[in-house]
Amino acid sequence: MKKAVLVLFIASFNLTIQAQHLFSTKTGQVLFNASSPVEKIAAANNQTDSKMVDKTGQIVFNVLIKSFKFENQLMEDHFNENYLESSKYPKAEFKGFITNITTVDFSKNGKYPVTVEGNLTIHGVTQKITGSGFITINSGKPAVNGTFKIKIKEYGISGL
Repeated sequence: MKKAVLVLFIASFNLTIQAQHLFSTKTGQVLFNASSPVEKIAAANNQTDSKMVDKTGQIVFNVLIKSFKFENQLMEDHFNENYLESSKYPKAEFKGFITNITTVDFSKNGKYPVTVEGNLTIHGVTQKITGSGFITINSGKPAVNGTFKIKIKEYGISGL
């Protein structure tokens, strides 16, 4: 019997101020976790390109699949060649909005709970998703942390 595997994306963005309230970074982090009690399957990608607009809550991030680093090189090779087919589908992308952005006070240090809704594209398949997380404001600079749980089979990925 085949179990549904969930993939956990934790998007952590340390953002820097750009003109007109656009925050961006090219060194955000996305963590991938499809571990089971039998086997640890986890990786980190520290080359995430992300952008967020404070007034609208629009958020976008792009991830190069080959930039995920695993503890085990063979697992990384299988991830890229057999499962995510990174030569054919080189990136994953999220485009969406923080739905409660008006509750975040960018002028006041603090940790604000947020909900994110949008479209996640992986393996050439786009699905609507919702995630939760928080924005931490420190000296006017936001750090966004969020979690998406997905079923890989919904993205045409099998065998992980």
